[in-house]
Amino acid sequence: MGLPKKIKKYIPLTEEKTLLPRRRELRDQIEADGTFLPKSLLHADLDRGFLDFVRDELKCVVEGKTIPMIDILITTQNWAQFVETWDFQNIDKNSEPPFITVIRTPEVKYGNNPSIIYNIPNRRLYFYAKVPTWDGNKNGYDIYKIPQPVPVDITYTVAIICNRMREVNKFNQIVLEKFASLQAYQVIKGHYIPIKMNSITDESVMELEKRKYYIQKYEFTMNGFLIDEDQFEVSPAITRTFQIFETETKYKKNKYRGKVPPEPATFDFVFPTTSDEVEELFNYTLNLNLTFSDNVSSFQVYINGDYYGGDLDKIQVNTNDTILFTIVRLDATKDAKLVYTQSLV
Repeated sequence: MGLPKKIKKYIPLTEEKTLLPRRRELRDQIEADGTFLPKSLLHADLDRGFLDFVRDELKCVVEGKTIPMIDILITTQNWAQFVETWDFQNIDKNSEPPFITVIRTPEVKYGNNPSIIYNIPNRRLYFYAKVPTWDGNKNGYDIYKIPQPVPVDITYTVAIICNRMREVNKFNQIVLEKFASLQAYQVIKGHYIPIKMNSITDESVMELEKRKYYIQKYEFTMNGFLIDEDQFEVSPAITRTFQIFETETKYKKNKYRGKVPPEPATFDFVFPTTSDEVEELFNYTLNLNLTFSDNVSSFQVYINGDYYGGDLDKIQVNTNDTILFTIVRLDATKDAKLVYTQSLV
């Protein structure tokens, strides 16, 4: 009876993390460098990540020898020149087959990454995190804002050049097994980037007058995105302070006590499709309590230009305060609404 080729050398004593513990583990990996913001991700990072993917995930070993990979990108313009000098790395520092190389299409198109495609106008900055601060005397918060990432599609071609069919077969097996689920993922600076396989072509030279060699080419598309840390913004939000009020010792009856609050009893903040902000001036002191929301994923509250909080069920308003609401919609094609009831203080 045949024995399995792969035998586990050890059995793990702890289970792998799933659900919330796994998400926390991913968050800790992203924040490993001590920052509350995601790492910058540009073209050079995506290229380096794909080269690492080919080197590590598509590693091909035939007869105990690893097929070497050229750790540089080759563009389609110089591929014809490369084919003419495919036998390099010999005694004259030219590479002889077999070897694997990566070709990149120069043009980078606007991407189709489904996780970040929705209508965001003007590349504005959006709330990312609220981080507590301490300067030795006062507590406060900093607001971290980042722009919406730009999706990009980058096309790569991985070519294996060899003299024997067994090397082509082995590499083809590795690629097909890796992309059996139609796509694979590569972690680049803490971001999970999907890679899809498009096609397989053969450009082998089989003419009798020439030296016979195989060229098998695999085309991949990386659905990445661009994040530039130079566009991140950190601004102070609110600082804990002490306030002192001078009041009269003589009791003064509240003119609103026992009376019906002035109209309107409710405030409807309506956000048309053309605006994600609504501003309102209040002429008296009251508490606002959220009773209804429609087509609103999340919202932020600013009082007199200072950040007050996000997704608040209760807001305290003083006389002559100006409140600004900014929202994120569930459906960008429909109006949104927030409804608050008031109670005088």
